[in-house]
Amino acid sequence: MPEPVAPAVPPTPPVALSALLAREDLALRQIAGPAGPSLVIHGAHTSEMADPYPYLLGGELLLTAGVHIPQGAEAGRFDDYVSRVVAAGGAALGFGVAPVHDTVPPALVAACDTQGLPLLEVPPRTTFSGVARAVWQLMAQARLAELRRVTDAQQSLAAAASRPDPVPSVLRQLAQRLGGHAILFGPDGTGIAQAGRTVPDEVRAALSKLTQVVRPTGPRPPEPDRGTAGAPGLPAVPRSGTAGAPGAGGPGTGDARASGAGGPRAGGAGSPRTSGVGGPAPGEPGSAAPAADAAGVAAGVAAGVAAGVAGPGRAPSGGAAASAAPVPASPPRPAPSSATDTLGDTHLAAYALGAGEGFVLGVASGQRGPGDHTIASVAAVLLSLLTGEHQSGSGAARSAALVRLLLGSSPEEVAPLLGDGRWIVVHARPEAQSPDAVAASALGAALGSPLVDVGRDVVRVLAPAEREPVPQPGWTLGVSAAAGPGEWPAADGQAARALARARATRVPLVRHGARPGLAELVPRADAQAHARALLGPLGAQPALAETLRTWLSLHGSWDRTAVALGVHRNTVRQRIARCAALLDADLDDADVRMELWFALRQC
Repeated sequence: MPEPVAPAVPPTPPVALSALLAREDLALRQIAGPAGPSLVIHGAHTSEMADPYPYLLGGELLLTAGVHIPQGAEAGRFDDYVSRVVAAGGAALGFGVAPVHDTVPPALVAACDTQGLPLLEVPPRTTFSGVARAVWQLMAQARLAELRRVTDAQQSLAAAASRPDPVPSVLRQLAQRLGGHAILFGPDGTGIAQAGRTVPDEVRAALSKLTQVVRPTGPRPPEPDRGTAGAPGLPAVPRSGTAGAPGAGGPGTGDARASGAGGPRAGGAGSPRTSGVGGPAPGEPGSAAPAADAAGVAAGVAAGVAAGVAGPGRAPSGGAAASAAPVPASPPRPAPSSATDTLGDTHLAAYALGAGEGFVLGVASGQRGPGDHTIASVAAVLLSLLTGEHQSGSGAARSAALVRLLLGSSPEEVAPLLGDGRWIVVHARPEAQSPDAVAASALGAALGSPLVDVGRDVVRVLAPAEREPVPQPGWTLGVSAAAGPGEWPAADGQAARALARARATRVPLVRHGARPGLAELVPRADAQAHARALLGPLGAQPALAETLRTWLSLHGSWDRTAVALGVHRNTVRQRIARCAALLDADLDDADVRMELWFALRQC
């Protein structure tokens, strides 16, 4: 029968057991089990149940007076009781002397020593409620100290980001705050900048491997059955989706537990833990409640996560003579935003930067204290901003293209700076309210382009043609045909008309029809000259030509034309009547409509 996995510790700040023992008013005394500053508790709970396992969350100081243990009980009974406390994740046991037992039973002392559970003697004058109150007071102090530490670190990191050399300054400040080594890895996995104490080569190599877990283009390991070992060079991966770091025989090997089983004694040493939302794994010091409160310091700045790629499938093991069919590869899953691991006494952490360019922040420290994860997350947000598109080659190229356009260059001359190939123009209108810069940027990211223009009612996006636009929730889109730089103004008009048709027909996306027709049989210059002559009477009134174009595209529907133009249906009727008068044409005649439509398409 497999060993039960201990539950995760509750989301409370850890308190050193030594700090509780130092309280003179409690007069607690440790009489068995391991001791040291690394032992922490996450709460206090009183129970006289013979089996406390179902009532513990993990990490508690369990207080009991031994009511359930009769005088002269056998040693085996104490062994069973202590084993259940250990299996439940209990951090320590406090035994109250009197009124049931005059002294702590020696068999209980021996059982705690054997199973490595700290045992405290609670004197008769100390109440269990007094011990619990002292624990919560120490937790409140730890929460306040952590919040102050995170706040001070956030301020120093923000100041470092404003220096002339922001990236090295942020790394130096982060390494100083965590007492370790910080390194920024580029998209190709090489170190760009680093700061802090020198680390051995094996630590640097392990940290480099850990970055592959959170890198958007990094390999995603397959998903074997629970309890089976991974493929050579990969750790076991649980069904819950927790990813392990690659690499055999070093960090990342061992039992990679599910994120819900990260309490004490859950998982072996070196088990990488990942988080899809940038949080630490349960049971980690950084998962305490004050870390959640301290995370508010960094509110207002957010980092996205990039998409990962599923790893190759593998065949399950089935004995020496068994043959198994290969297991299909796991479906693509988002890469986690952070991952942690250990190598000996060194704690490793990797954070994907939100710019989506493949940059990763790596941190190696000798110890993992409360608030460390939050401090590193603040640094990751700042580095995400510093390594974003404005600092990248693509951002510089776009800036250069804008400057050249302003100084008189043609679109054909600056287009190579933006990328090769043809482009499309997308006009988008939000369904609920006027567009804003944040929503427009998100739309541009969804369409695969940062080239976004936010207008009063419409957002325009210039995007590469090889990426096919799809409907976006909350938006109505009009998409032009693919066009070269010299045709961008015409593509802009196509997108505007496609958007008007999409709004009129109440569909989320309309593409401009680009198939060849009769218009291709007439030379473009001749067609444009004919259009100018035919539509000349409307030239001074652009609203009339646009109304006529929309009305014809919607087969003469007054209501749908009014919706597309955002005007009253009577206004549409008045404008169409005015067009008929100026053009001296019968707009009910199909031939007239066809000729006008041909002319309007050339404008």
